[in-house]
Amino acid sequence: MGATVMLALVGAFIFSFTFVPAMTALLVRDPKNVHIGPDGQAEERETFILRFARKFIQPAIKNAVSRPKIVLISAVVTLVIGVVSFMSLGREFIPTLDEGDIAMQALRVPSASLEQSLAMQMALERAIKAQPEVETMFSRTGTAEAAVDPMPPNISDSVIVLKDRTDWPDPGLEKEELIERIEGVAAQQIGNNSFSQPIELRFNELISGVRTDLAVMVYGDDFDTLQRVADQVATALRETTGSADVRVEQASGLPTLTVSVDRTAAASYGLSAADVSEAVSAGVGGAEAGRIFEGDRRFDVVVRLPDDARNDPAALASLPIVSDTGVIVPLSSVARIQTAEGPNQISRENGSRRMVVQANVRGRDLGGFVTDAQSQVAEIALPAGVYLDWGGQFENLKRAEQRFGLVIPIVFVLIGVLLFLALGSFAEAGLVFACVPLALVGGALALLLRGMPFSVSAAVGFIAVSGVATLNGLVLMQAIRERLTAGLTPYQAAIEGASSRLRAVLTTALVAIVGFIPMALAHGAGAEVQNRWRRW
Repeated sequence: MGATVMLALVGAFIFSFTFVPAMTALLVRDPKNVHIGPDGQAEERETFILRFARKFIQPAIKNAVSRPKIVLISAVVTLVIGVVSFMSLGREFIPTLDEGDIAMQALRVPSASLEQSLAMQMALERAIKAQPEVETMFSRTGTAEAAVDPMPPNISDSVIVLKDRTDWPDPGLEKEELIERIEGVAAQQIGNNSFSQPIELRFNELISGVRTDLAVMVYGDDFDTLQRVADQVATALRETTGSADVRVEQASGLPTLTVSVDRTAAASYGLSAADVSEAVSAGVGGAEAGRIFEGDRRFDVVVRLPDDARNDPAALASLPIVSDTGVIVPLSSVARIQTAEGPNQISRENGSRRMVVQANVRGRDLGGFVTDAQSQVAEIALPAGVYLDWGGQFENLKRAEQRFGLVIPIVFVLIGVLLFLALGSFAEAGLVFACVPLALVGGALALLLRGMPFSVSAAVGFIAVSGVATLNGLVLMQAIRERLTAGLTPYQAAIEGASSRLRAVLTTALVAIVGFIPMALAHGAGAEVQNRWRRW
């Protein structure tokens, strides 16, 4: 966007000094707005719009020049109000785009099999499809053959395709309210669900490896300590206004079969721990017992227990083990078989174990939510060796703020240098530059009154306003300098200079306003980047 604007301005600069003068000399023969006065000088003939505007603006100019102290105090007060308003604004990277459809992720207990997950997912889809706003829904459970997005069989990714808004029973229904209703329906089927949008979900995953707006990474060494701290962080996030879909990474809950060899009992039968381990490995994982030859092809013959026996501790306990002396003993005589919950996954990053707490943000700005959440999480006493890191969509916001913090001062310095080169005076350049912060007050107040957070999109608009304000100030200052050079007093030069450039300033401002009207009135997919007119 920045490159496009700069190229457009370069094109406007070139055409204004080449195409416009040439076409004026060729096509403009009898200007209707210019006539020759008694002194032989060309005088501008005003249109009715300009006469109407001058009727109100010219007295305001005279009153302002007559009372400079009041104007100065009013400007300072206005600037303070603008700064306070700007500091009160929320912050987000870009406005959330309404993609039209909804992405949903359903998480079941880690022990759920693929068959159980499919049955539960089908019931969930039937319940959600019954909603009048939903056209269809499709899901993917587990990992596909092309494992570009590996997931365990207890997790399903779904896309809820919505009907056109005109086909809804209530076309004015907010999407957030629809998501809350679908969330209530889904909670009756599966308790752990998170909602997002198809493209937004994938981009969040690309940014930080999670599929939500915010991710709090808990780093440490001890698994139990990480789990305890992650649960405390999740509780703090749930207590923060605007949180949704808060959940801790499923790091435990996977059923684990543990076979512990009783070395004393095994030795009494003439068995070693390796003998028992090999028997268990063959029964559960399988062992090669021979080969089958079919022409040039060879196939291994693998022997193992049937699926029912491998999943049944009682059946596994009767697994026969043959010692070197020919004694056959069941596995239960030389080992203890236990079933307990074990770790579902262990994630590592930067040489440390990691557990992620995920959350979405609804109904408020991301920057304000993170600020409140960080104050809540700061009250948690972290054990030694445990530290936190904040990521997700919040990372884009931090990078944008850091870049703006570096670029904006440089740009302001360059603008000040250009103004000094054009005017040759620090005082006059400072007066022109003072138009920039005063012009931005209106933008900050508009965002505050409309309840919109400050984002990169708003920053682009502020940059455009700064350019228009600088241009108008420079035009007025040059007109006033011409009259001072002609011998008028500063009072007369200020009034006549401002009045003579009314057409130029008014036209410049109106062109910018009219140019932004389509953006202000835009609606539909993608219009959130330009405005949130419906919220107004």
